[in-house]
Amino acid sequence: MVSTFDYDTAFVRNLGWVTQAEQGLLRRKRVAIAGMGGVGGVHLVTLARLGIGAFNISDFDSFDVVNFNRQAGAMMSTLGRPKVDVLAEMALDINPELEVRRFPQGVADENLDAFLEGVDLYVDGLDFFSFAARRATFAACHRLGIPAVTAAPLGMGAAMLAFLPGGMSFEEYFCLDGCDEEEMAIRFLLGLSPAMLQRGYLADPSYVNLAERRGPSTIVACQLCAGVTAAEGLKILLGRGKVFAAPRAYQFDAYTNRLVRTWRPGGNRNPLQVLGLWIARQQLRRMKNAGAKHG
Repeated sequence: MVSTFDYDTAFVRNLGWVTQAEQGLLRRKRVAIAGMGGVGGVHLVTLARLGIGAFNISDFDSFDVVNFNRQAGAMMSTLGRPKVDVLAEMALDINPELEVRRFPQGVADENLDAFLEGVDLYVDGLDFFSFAARRATFAACHRLGIPAVTAAPLGMGAAMLAFLPGGMSFEEYFCLDGCDEEEMAIRFLLGLSPAMLQRGYLADPSYVNLAERRGPSTIVACQLCAGVTAAEGLKILLGRGKVFAAPRAYQFDAYTNRLVRTWRPGGNRNPLQVLGLWIARQQLRRMKNAGAKHG
């Protein structure tokens, strides 16, 4: 048994699905991940095991017991510790040769250029409701020509959306300009998952409240997000395989055993999306009214 770290030995089992030359290429790539929580932490661990050689990671939060159901770094031993430090240590424990740049203040306009410096791919791990930071980060990626992906953990599935240089931008797809936070949440949710495969098995709608920034989550979805993101990221970084970039997307739901690919030219301006948004607003209104009656 080998007791010292060796990159080639550590990632030899990747070979076959990637060539030796491609593994060497992954070793020279840098990925930025904003958010080290539910999906972000699993993204980091997964991509580190894929053999990516460098990361820029950000998060301003610390671990709490409420994170235990889904977050890779959430354990009794990490309570109260900064997420960015815990996940950096986990990744370095997998590959001690990693270069990890930490941004413990999170991402904001003033540090985005530094956060994205030298980056080959951006992976979105921000909290669902972090609209200002998400919009700014995707706008910077679009401006700098950096491919960017977001995978949403919805129910017990994952919805994947990629934005490539020269293609449709995040803002062009989601159309969030001028919206209040609740409307942004509706547009972001429906834009990510036009098929809404997760809707049919929501056991207790009272746990969903967009106005209060509340929604259920599962480790099932977070793990699936990491897998599909790593697959799309690998294709982007190696330049092989078809990437379904915006306005194309897909959603896989393990609970319903369904995979749906969607195409929404114009994003949320597409007539199908306009109708879906209207229905979503009506459903949200009914849920609010039902909650008020029970309250």
